[in-house]
Amino acid sequence: MIRNLMAATAVAVMGSLPVLAQDWSGQVTPYVWAAGLGGDVTPMTGAPTLSLDKSISEVLEDTDGAFFLSGYARRDRLVLMGDFSWSSSSKSGTVPPGLPAEGKLRQRSLTLLAGWRAVENQQFTLDLLGGARAWSVKSSVTVAGGAMQASPGKDFVDPILAARANIALAPQWSAILYADIGGFGAGSENTSQILATVNYQVNDNLWVSAGYRQLSVDYRSGGTAVDVTMAGPLLGATWRF
Repeated sequence: MIRNLMAATAVAVMGSLPVLAQDWSGQVTPYVWAAGLGGDVTPMTGAPTLSLDKSISEVLEDTDGAFFLSGYARRDRLVLMGDFSWSSSSKSGTVPPGLPAEGKLRQRSLTLLAGWRAVENQQFTLDLLGGARAWSVKSSVTVAGGAMQASPGKDFVDPILAARANIALAPQWSAILYADIGGFGAGSENTSQILATVNYQVNDNLWVSAGYRQLSVDYRSGGTAVDVTMAGPLLGATWRF
């Protein structure tokens, strides 16, 4: 499902390149994301539920790997956004009656949004958007060093509502605040994302960023329950064109 969405997006972007070159402005930002894991994971019917508690000091320890790529384009007040996220996190915990266990969560998500610039001045801009987030999630629990019980993987799509603000702080400095919410029972029960970065302009085309991202999903279907939050600091570099 995600591959099909990405292929369709690539075709649409390639087909519109002549227009983008003339009338559009855009940017691409790859991020390194230290995503820790917290929540509850039940891979399948009959499997134990592992409760995971995360503190900020444990973020790097929990992260097996994470990557986040964001794209943004605008023509006048029309705004298009997208992001692709991949992460693999693991965390130790216990299951009744106190047996040691380890949970793993691997996720890929693709978010595509379109919207309108509602507010624009020299100090502040606000974009309001709507779209969808496609998920591919696989969770597993290993109890007391025994055999791993893993889900075959779940693919689903959530409707999303979002807002993005860009705030000028000082010459060459700015902040971006982004939040979305979705699911509404259509794919997951609910999903949400929060992103906050402080950005420094290196030159006309290059910005570097540091900040924090939190991505949550509560999905329940066919004995699989994944109610988790992936959160942690990030570093990124933005190329504007």
